[in-house]
Amino acid sequence: MLDKILNNRTIVLYLLPFCLGLLAVFSFQPFNFSFINFFLLPIFFLLIVYVKQKSKNIYRKKPYRKNLFLIGFSFGFGFYLSGIFWISYSLTFDDSFKYLIPLAIILIPLFLGLFIGLTTLIIGQFLSYNFSSLLLFSGSFALSDYLRGKILTGFPWNLWGYSWSWLTEVLQILNLLGLFAFNLLVITIFTVPAVLFFKTKLSKKILILSSTFLFIFFIYIYGTFSINKNKGLINYLESNKKVYIKVISPNFELKYNSSVKEIEKRIKKLVRYSNPDSEQDTLFIWPEGVFTGYSFNEISQFKSLINNHFKENHLILFGINILDKKSGKYFNSLIVVNNKFQLLHQYNKKKLVPFGEFLPFEKVLTKFGLKKITEGHGSFLKGDIQKNIIIDDLNILPLICYEIIFPELAQKTNKATNLIVNISEDGWFGSSIGPHQHFAKAIFRSIENNSFLVRSANKGISAIINNKGEITKKLNTHETGSIEMNIPLLNSEFKNKNDLIFFILLFTYLFIFLIFKNKR
Repeated sequence: MLDKILNNRTIVLYLLPFCLGLLAVFSFQPFNFSFINFFLLPIFFLLIVYVKQKSKNIYRKKPYRKNLFLIGFSFGFGFYLSGIFWISYSLTFDDSFKYLIPLAIILIPLFLGLFIGLTTLIIGQFLSYNFSSLLLFSGSFALSDYLRGKILTGFPWNLWGYSWSWLTEVLQILNLLGLFAFNLLVITIFTVPAVLFFKTKLSKKILILSSTFLFIFFIYIYGTFSINKNKGLINYLESNKKVYIKVISPNFELKYNSSVKEIEKRIKKLVRYSNPDSEQDTLFIWPEGVFTGYSFNEISQFKSLINNHFKENHLILFGINILDKKSGKYFNSLIVVNNKFQLLHQYNKKKLVPFGEFLPFEKVLTKFGLKKITEGHGSFLKGDIQKNIIIDDLNILPLICYEIIFPELAQKTNKATNLIVNISEDGWFGSSIGPHQHFAKAIFRSIENNSFLVRSANKGISAIINNKGEITKKLNTHETGSIEMNIPLLNSEFKNKNDLIFFILLFTYLFIFLIFKNKR
């Protein structure tokens, strides 16, 4: 039976790798079945080697390298099809986009699948059933993930390392290694069970497997120690080294063409949910998208509502469109205002969503009737300078929506950063798995930067996360309300600032592979 399956080209090159990739989604949020990757990645590795060896006989009617590409591409298509199908939900809010839904579901995974297909095409011919090949496999797929996060606008979504988002003890080495080095080690660890099928001594197999799980154990112990030590540090902080923050999750319906009256109702609800205390110095965090389709100048007519309820010791941070007077276009911005609704600080989003916030090749595509998905004002302008928002002792790294998925934005930030603020509109993705995957990235950024992170998401997950990635307070998707905390301002120089360790590990893997290849 097994021989018939393995000799069937359609099953081996298309169906089986596609199913393996499809199942990988269950290792990420909200499922968190990380253990399945200990089966999926080893089987995928063994399949690549099998196809390499058999392509010259039972598959000889087809080009040898084409088979290697197809098995990787099939895996990648399944991986991204199940992992990001929810993106198409954003096309349901405008009838003019609904015809694009089937294209979005299929074309985006097809494009992203090329990264894995090209990787297997390049390295597949060098792989064998041995440990050095396993290192080449792991390093190459980690490099593929890295390139995916950098090429064009970059899309570092659902790297294999994110499948550990539920186990903060293991994640503590992120602060030392960085995301991409961590991802490389995770791929290696997941693939290690493949050694059970190598033609080598049993003692070597036991040594490799036991060393791997001992390594995981030591990482867990280090993480536990780091978390416990951090709790002691926070408990001893003086009260004047803390800031009182209130995060609002209004759970507004995502709607195009809201009337002025509807916007006024939204502001009144935001005020009610904020429930400001005149005696408490507070920074209120409202999410992105609550005033969709309206600019800051347009909602300024309601500043009396703010002035009547908030005091001089209150500040409000939220997302809004800001007009650039020079170009006549708009930024997607995060701003801070006082109780008089005066603009005190402004951050313009740097990482815009392709087709969502700007239209690539706009002059050409607009001729075909295409526009960006989000409401109003044409394509947004891209922010060009990344500056923290500094309010007294508070040094905020602002991140709007999916900017949270880019570790380099945290790496390039000011070393004095003591708080990360992420505002988002997750109503675009309904009740899908998208908001859960989006939230997982915030856990990683807090650990890498060793800073508390507050997240306000309309219809997404709003939370306060400490500097070790532990969720202190949380509001789930579609939950209305507020969470508040006196957040410690931690001044720590232990922040991950580059991907140097990733490249050191990458070259080490390649060096080991070349040494053993030459010996063979």
